[in-house]
Amino acid sequence: MICDIIQLCSGSKHKMSKLPTIVYNVLRDHWYKLKSYSRAGDGGGDTNTLDMGSRSSLHTGLQMSEDEHWEMNYHEAAIYLEEGLNNEKFDSHPSSPEELPAYLRVHNPWYHGLDLLASLVLILLAFTEDPAVPAFELPVWAHGTIELLALSVIGIELHLKLKWIGWGTIFKHKRTMIKGVTLLIMLLEAVVVLCRQSSHFRVTRALRPIFLVDTRHCGGVRRFIRQILQSLPPILDMLGLLMFFVATYSLLGYYLFSEHIDNGHFRTLSDSFVSMFVLLTTANFPDVMMPSYAKSKWYAVFFILYIITVLYVLMNLMLAVVYETFTRIEREKCRALLLHRRGAARRAFRLLVSRRAPHAVKLRHFAGLIRHYAPHYSGLDVYLMFKQLNQSTTGGLSRTEFANVYEVFALRWAPQTSRAPWYADSPLEPLGRAAAVIVHRPYFEYVIYALIIGNGLAMVLRVLEAAGDLQDSARLLCASWDTWLFLTLFLIEAALRIMACGLSAYLESGWNVFDLSVTLLALMGAVLLTIAPKLFIVVMFRPLRLMRLYKLKKRYRDVFGTLVLLSPLMSSAGCVMLVMYYFFAIIGMELFAGYNLRNCCINTTVEDFYKYSENSSTPLGYYYLNNFENILTSGVTLFELTVVNNWFILMNAFASVAGQLSRLYFMVFYLFTMVVLTIVVASVLEAFRFRIQYKRSTTKRDEEKLLHEEVHTSWEEAQRLGATGDLAEQLRTYLPPGIDVTFIGTRPRTKEVLQRRMYQTEIQKWLAEEVENDELQPSTTVTSSEDPLSPPLIQQPDGDNHHIRSGYQL
Repeated sequence: MICDIIQLCSGSKHKMSKLPTIVYNVLRDHWYKLKSYSRAGDGGGDTNTLDMGSRSSLHTGLQMSEDEHWEMNYHEAAIYLEEGLNNEKFDSHPSSPEELPAYLRVHNPWYHGLDLLASLVLILLAFTEDPAVPAFELPVWAHGTIELLALSVIGIELHLKLKWIGWGTIFKHKRTMIKGVTLLIMLLEAVVVLCRQSSHFRVTRALRPIFLVDTRHCGGVRRFIRQILQSLPPILDMLGLLMFFVATYSLLGYYLFSEHIDNGHFRTLSDSFVSMFVLLTTANFPDVMMPSYAKSKWYAVFFILYIITVLYVLMNLMLAVVYETFTRIEREKCRALLLHRRGAARRAFRLLVSRRAPHAVKLRHFAGLIRHYAPHYSGLDVYLMFKQLNQSTTGGLSRTEFANVYEVFALRWAPQTSRAPWYADSPLEPLGRAAAVIVHRPYFEYVIYALIIGNGLAMVLRVLEAAGDLQDSARLLCASWDTWLFLTLFLIEAALRIMACGLSAYLESGWNVFDLSVTLLALMGAVLLTIAPKLFIVVMFRPLRLMRLYKLKKRYRDVFGTLVLLSPLMSSAGCVMLVMYYFFAIIGMELFAGYNLRNCCINTTVEDFYKYSENSSTPLGYYYLNNFENILTSGVTLFELTVVNNWFILMNAFASVAGQLSRLYFMVFYLFTMVVLTIVVASVLEAFRFRIQYKRSTTKRDEEKLLHEEVHTSWEEAQRLGATGDLAEQLRTYLPPGIDVTFIGTRPRTKEVLQRRMYQTEIQKWLAEEVENDELQPSTTVTSSEDPLSPPLIQQPDGDNHHIRSGYQL
């Protein structure tokens, strides 16, 4: 009868509302007992099987023991944390045992590497396909077969992904849909190329970077592209305003200067627009102005007002708008990532709690999670992470405490005793102590800076010294007796620092790594110049040590610190620029590879730049080398267009040989590069502002607390927290009985870590809004509806929340 009542109430929200909560809870407890007795009597498992707070959907319908059920819970919880770490949507989460094998294959590190390799091979095929780089050219059957193999690897990954996502969900994933459509088109084109044994007009090759960007290793590139797309609305608004002024001035210029015979830049409205668009980049200034300026000095006002309006006002205003948008997006990205990871932790938490302790994750279950999420962590790491999270010292992680799980993953633990000098109780202790005394003397740094200045003065004297030829000059600069003297002194300095603090501590400082690297490079350069005097390139190594002087000034320290924070973003921006270059290079080869620019553009303003003769050539006559005959020369040509110096000369040449519509290619490329470079500049400004504000609001002591965590524990406490079995065996080595031990956890100094310090107020507001939104959600069950032995588990609120709201999802 109790079962009938519970099942009746569980199946109807209306009937449930009529049953008092206390009565329902009592009946539910009796229902659990009856089901556990029934299952034990049927041989389906013991009574502890139902101790799980929530069943994993990955073992639905499978007959398993209690330990196997828990293992599946650990596995799915680890998958949730992985999805939170990688910012993946939860709607692509595997939901059945049949979907798990495909998911695991695609998320295997080896398959990630294979996917990356296949994507890189596809991109590198541009070197071998017609028009190919001569040294890498392959027959059609060879590069066509390689292309099919690479596309097959990517297709297998997409097929496996479809097996657990399903068609209904995959339509919501725009990136996956674009990848699938591009893959289908390229497969068809590759088959056509192999059948015809010749290449055709394949502009779709420009889409190959889509596969590279979609790999697991290019997450930063995807984030940067996403920021570009999110910043596009204000950029397009400003571009619309900018183009309005360009068109207006073009119209006015046509009516003012079209009758000037000497000024061919305004003969037609299209010529006028192109001239003013190029003038936006200042590449043709003052050439476009001088013919009209010769007729009347007042015409200069037109061009001066135009430059001031579009270049110094609107372009700078665009940067300001993009910077404001980028800053807002950066803050919103931080918020979205924080809440997404907390959502992943919340889902994992449901799978790790038990019915006996529905509001806390025990050490045993936390260790099971880490065993699947990060198998390389030792038992000591697992225990110290659990101890660091358990600030309430209750022996279990509450939902609020477990939500901070990502913060402890970055910690690297070491006993406090390891902070003792490395030479303690070793035969080298006298030397280490002597080196420490020397290094920590206040005048030691001044002596080193004096040596660096002396090294610089010696180089200046060597440069001014007369030399017979280049070989003697290079030897005097980088392989003379003073070079060996200063290099020896710098090596002694490095040895003293290493002896004083140990090699690992020495290498933790970026400046130490820089000093040692440039010293070794200069030493190698001196040796190479002695052996091979014509190897002039090594002369650049000795002056690099002078960069240490920039550390003396705070402004330079801020600049170098900003560069360190920007290094991940700059690498992503560099990849985006390379992808954009590849895209436009392929299109440029397909459109312009067959055109020869030698002696083109006759009777045009750029004729002199393309004059070519077998016997002689003018200094201007080398522009014919800027072409699209293969992927390498196309990259060089595009870089010259990026610099925008004389870029209109290239555009006019191709307009002369390929038609006026070819100008669109060059104009669109300029707009693309302007957008990307504007985002890069905005990111640099935001990073510099962030660092300055962080330095002003954070002291060295605050930063030390942020980057280091202390955990005090003992063997007896580990046993009270539930350390048993293999975990206890691993901890016994580090936790002697009866002795309290302190461990220091160190996290890297990344921008993500520093943002938690800078956005403390905002984070508290975001978390409060999240709690408020959770409280407004309707009650749901957290157990699988497909499992007949798992009744609806209605969790109570976390222990940290004093407001009792029965029936809400955990």
